Amino acid sequence: MTVERFLHTIDGISTWVGKAAAWLIIVLMSVVCLEVFKRYILNAPTAWIFDLNNMLYGSLFMLCGAYALAQNAHVRGDFLYSSMRPRTQATLDLILYFVFFFPGIGALVYAGYDYAGDSWRIAEHSNVTADGPPVYHFKTVIPIAGALVLLQGIAEVTRCIVCLKTGAWPARLKDVSEIDVVEEQLAHSEHVDEASRQMAIANAQQIEEAARQRGMGSGDNKI
Repeated sequence: MTVERFLHTIDGISTWVGKAAAWLIIVLMSVVCLEVFKRYILNAPTAWIFDLNNMLYGSLFMLCGAYALAQNAHVRGDFLYSSMRPRTQATLDLILYFVFFFPGIGALVYAGYDYAGDSWRIAEHSNVTADGPPVYHFKTVIPIAGALVLLQGIAEVTRCIVCLKTGAWPARLKDVSEIDVVEEQLAHSEHVDEASRQMAIANAQQIEEAARQRGMGSGDNKI
């Protein structure tokens, strides 16, 4: 297996899990809508709905962590980082991964495994309400999500090592990007002819302008 295939395999795992977990937002929205109907129309509120909402959102948040790392989408103070050379970036990333990332995520997996195991042994239920739902399945997500982030961290360290050797960052598994990111990539791409580049940038700007106009229109309607 080549290094690129190794990286893209791990990226693919993180992406698949992240996109699968994203469907939880539909489940969460459906649960909230159903509870609003029951509470205000039928006057029959569900006591443990708050616990369920927390578990759904928490699972979504944790399981998408590896996907965000695979897409290099986590928050970064890059006002200095972006001006560094690739090898300097890779060196800094490598140090931070071993000093902070691996110890922190390793502790999360280790503690999360014990935490989930204890919860299963006692068949733990939420104590927020008198008849709270079970939470052991939710706590099992903690070590699973940690293991996925840890796996993606191995891929990121491999990227740093490749960059130190070659002086360039290896390609990531492509996925959706925000309009401004696409526009910037096209503007600096060396493999796209000028006409295609300008057309793509113009299309992105039109979409952005249409979205802005829709936002202004909805604001006027609210007023």
